[in-house]
Amino acid sequence: MTNILDGKTIAKKIQTQLQEQTQKLMLKHGRPPGLAVLMVGDNPASAAYVRNKERACAKVGIASFGRHFPSNTSQTELEETINSLNQDQRVDGILLQLPLPDHLDAVSLLHQIHPDKDADGLHPVNLGRLLRGDPGLRSCTPAGIMRLLQEYQINLSGQKTVVVGRSILVGKPLALMLLEANATVTIAHSRTQDLGELTRRADILVAAVGRPQLITSDMVKPGAVVIDVGINRVSDQQEKSRLLGDVHFDSVQEIARYITPVPGGVGPMTVAMLLNNTILSYTKRYS
Repeated sequence: MTNILDGKTIAKKIQTQLQEQTQKLMLKHGRPPGLAVLMVGDNPASAAYVRNKERACAKVGIASFGRHFPSNTSQTELEETINSLNQDQRVDGILLQLPLPDHLDAVSLLHQIHPDKDADGLHPVNLGRLLRGDPGLRSCTPAGIMRLLQEYQINLSGQKTVVVGRSILVGKPLALMLLEANATVTIAHSRTQDLGELTRRADILVAAVGRPQLITSDMVKPGAVVIDVGINRVSDQQEKSRLLGDVHFDSVQEIARYITPVPGGVGPMTVAMLLNNTILSYTKRYS
């Protein structure tokens, strides 16, 4: 029987630990850790993510300094806001919620965030630290996946691992983290030929391409560990909206040893690692 990798339960456990840590830090340093989540426009999915992050901050005891900007906000105004937050001693983490409206340069804005306040781990300095194996803030979704595997005591050393997706958000940093854990890693993507032939070799398969139910049971090795990063909102014939992952859950769970659900798998772990990064940044400032 397939075991569910329950990210929701593990994330709650982590948040409880972080809440206890935050209480001790406040007594010692006289202020809570602070996180600023910046959102531009009215993307419904982004708005839901931001609400989840702000609620999680409140539960743990992290102060929120986020701002919601209208869609027509200029690049200059956002740069000025980020620079102000870089200087704000109450703020330990800054996150720019993606995607942004087309007229904004997301890469330039991400680079504007100070590396030590880069709560999403996407600044080139932090990605370079990951590449070198140096300590630093790690990209939240990959870090959440690694923590989830660790919590379920899934051995990675020597395991054949296929990551489907090469984004800077998930695929590339996750591949580096898996290599650091001594897994043997292959990265596949939209132009990979005969994807199923490759994924069927994987002891651990990660789907992170944003294509609903791309991975079907005939593409999965029996007994594999399957991590579904996809969150795809689709509508049925009655126009009812629902979330689907990149994995065809119903069929794949019949043969996988472990599998993450959507929702309730990787998503909550991403938020937990965002909180963890904020507290890491806070503690570093006082060390």
